[in-house]
Amino acid sequence: MEYLTTSEIAKIWGITARRVQILCKEGRIEGAINKGIWLIPDTTPKPDDARKVRKKGQHQE
Repeated sequence: MEYLTTSEIAKIWGITARRVQILCKEGRIEGAINKGIWLIPDTTPKPDDARKVRKKGQHQE
Protein backbone atom coordinates (compact mmCIF):
# COMPACT_ATOMS: atom_id res chain seq x y z
CA MET A 1 0.00 0.00 0.00
CA GLU A 2 1.26 3.42 -0.93
CA TYR A 3 0.28 6.73 0.67
CA LEU A 4 -0.63 9.81 -1.34
CA THR A 5 -0.87 13.48 -0.37
CA THR A 6 -4.07 15.50 -0.38
CA SER A 7 -3.05 17.14 -3.67
CA GLU A 8 -2.48 13.80 -5.37
CA ILE A 9 -5.78 12.36 -4.10
CA ALA A 10 -7.60 15.57 -5.11
CA LYS A 11 -6.47 15.15 -8.73
CA ILE A 12 -7.59 11.51 -8.78
CA TRP A 13 -10.99 12.24 -7.20
CA GLY A 14 -11.61 15.48 -9.13
CA ILE A 15 -12.02 17.71 -6.06
CA THR A 16 -9.87 20.37 -4.40
CA ALA A 17 -7.01 19.57 -2.04
CA ARG A 18 -8.73 21.73 0.59
CA ARG A 19 -11.87 19.57 0.38
CA VAL A 20 -9.72 16.44 0.87
CA GLN A 21 -8.14 18.05 3.96
CA ILE A 22 -11.59 18.78 5.38
CA LEU A 23 -12.71 15.19 4.76
CA CYS A 24 -9.57 13.94 6.54
CA LYS A 25 -10.14 16.24 9.50
CA GLU A 26 -13.77 15.07 9.78
CA GLY A 27 -12.57 11.44 9.82
CA ARG A 28 -14.44 10.59 6.62
CA ILE A 29 -11.41 9.15 4.79
CA GLU A 30 -10.59 5.73 6.16
CA GLY A 31 -6.90 5.12 6.80
CA ALA A 32 -5.84 8.77 6.51
CA ILE A 33 -3.03 9.73 8.89
CA ASN A 34 -1.66 13.13 9.83
CA LYS A 35 2.14 13.39 9.90
CA GLY A 36 2.28 17.17 9.58
CA ILE A 37 0.56 16.57 6.23
CA TRP A 38 -2.33 14.24 5.53
CA LEU A 39 -1.36 10.91 3.99
CA ILE A 40 -4.08 8.81 2.39
CA PRO A 41 -3.82 5.17 1.26
CA ASP A 42 -3.93 4.95 -2.55
CA THR A 43 -6.67 2.28 -2.36
CA THR A 44 -9.10 4.43 -0.35
CA PRO A 45 -12.37 5.12 -2.20
CA LYS A 46 -13.77 8.64 -2.42
CA PRO A 47 -16.40 9.17 0.31
CA ASP A 48 -19.92 10.26 -0.59
CA ASP A 49 -20.60 13.98 -0.46
CA ALA A 50 -22.77 14.54 2.61
CA ARG A 51 -23.10 18.30 2.14
CA LYS A 52 -26.63 19.53 1.59
CA VAL A 53 -27.29 21.33 -1.65
CA ARG A 54 -30.08 23.88 -1.87
CA LYS A 55 -31.96 23.42 -5.11
CA LYS A 56 -33.19 26.34 -7.17
CA GLY A 57 -36.60 27.47 -5.99
CA GLN A 58 -36.32 25.63 -2.68
CA HIS A 59 -37.10 27.73 0.38
CA GLN A 60 -34.78 27.71 3.33
CA GLU A 61 -36.52 27.11 6.67
